Amino acid sequence: MVNCFYNLNGSYFSTMKIGIVNGPNLNLLGKREVDLYGNRSFKDYQEKLALSFPGVEFQFCQSNVEGELINFLHAMNEDLELQGILLNAGGYTHTSVAMGDAVAGIDKPVVEIHISNIFAREEFRHKSYIGRAAIGSISGFGLGSYDLGVLAILKAVEH
Repeated sequence: MVNCFYNLNGSYFSTMKIGIVNGPNLNLLGKREVDLYGNRSFKDYQEKLALSFPGVEFQFCQSNVEGELINFLHAMNEDLELQGILLNAGGYTHTSVAMGDAVAGIDKPVVEIHISNIFAREEFRHKSYIGRAAIGSISGFGLGSYDLGVLAILKAVEH
């Protein structure tokens, strides 16, 4: 039996596959700057995300190394079963032209994700090299930013 779920208009999708790529220091969620990022690990959050979207299969990748993140993005772009990507590039968002170029080369919808509100933080965080190539950017909703990103991918692929 094929897993199905409702899209935003109430019709059905077959099981979808969405990639989540997390950048530097996101392996420290729940331990690092808990006042800013919360006290929940991403591993714990993955379980909640899977329960919230039972019709979605998630592929999770995390690295503190820029080149590995770019390789993850390239591989996900080649995965014919994957419909979209959520990318939290962490600090590379604000510093890496190469990350922005990688996203520009992806044929699938990419949503830029940030846990904190980058516009309420230091000035250098207001610049994104990824946003120009993403279908949208979500920031400031804690780990719920990922939930909103999944909804954005669902909306993008229904067209």
